Amino acid sequence: MDAGLGHVVGVDRYKRPYFLSGLSFYSLGSASLKHVTTGPSGTWGCDSYNKVYKFVAGNWKVASGYTLQQVDAGGPGQVVGIQSSSNRTQCLSEARALAFYGTGSLTWSYLSNVLMYVSCGPETCWGVTNDYKVYVAKIRDNCGRATGWQYVSRGMKMIDVGTDGSVYALSTSGLVYQRTAFSSRSYYGTRWTNIPMCMPIKHLTYDLKNLWVVTESRLLLVCTP
Repeated sequence: MDAGLGHVVGVDRYKRPYFLSGLSFYSLGSASLKHVTTGPSGTWGCDSYNKVYKFVAGNWKVASGYTLQQVDAGGPGQVVGIQSSSNRTQCLSEARALAFYGTGSLTWSYLSNVLMYVSCGPETCWGVTNDYKVYVAKIRDNCGRATGWQYVSRGMKMIDVGTDGSVYALSTSGLVYQRTAFSSRSYYGTRWTNIPMCMPIKHLTYDLKNLWVVTESRLLLVCTP
């Protein structure tokens, strides 16, 4: 699942996409997707064949171009994703993301080398490698070249950056952490602060001071301020 700009979207175990309204989830189009994301550039997803989709006019439109195993639309406008064939991180500019309405192919720009999971915020992108190492980079003007990927720590299997720049991560043992102690000398913070949970967590996302988590037993929980 993913949260962004007040919207919450997700897929169930049968790969059916949904959106949250009030206390209920409602069907979001008819595509079969393994992953969805929402943000300033719209709502995007990818299926079991790693084809990329955008939600347009009430349904999902497939986009030709790279096949991606994970996408993130949480940055200030760009969409980033992990290329399925090489695990390289690719970036779709805000202009191209907003302009896509279901026809033609998308032109992606190379953003970084091998990552397993990626998430972007207002000024930085964070990524996790296949050996669970965490890296961060400042991104110049949308899909511009990263300023250099800085090693942060290890032991995390996924990461999520909110539209306000907050960073949350999920450890390999299912524990939830928030990145803290940001300063002018350390734009990526200096420590991980544990957020206690009552059971192991499988997935997380953060938006507008609400932390959403999916437990290993498939329960959906939300931590409110």
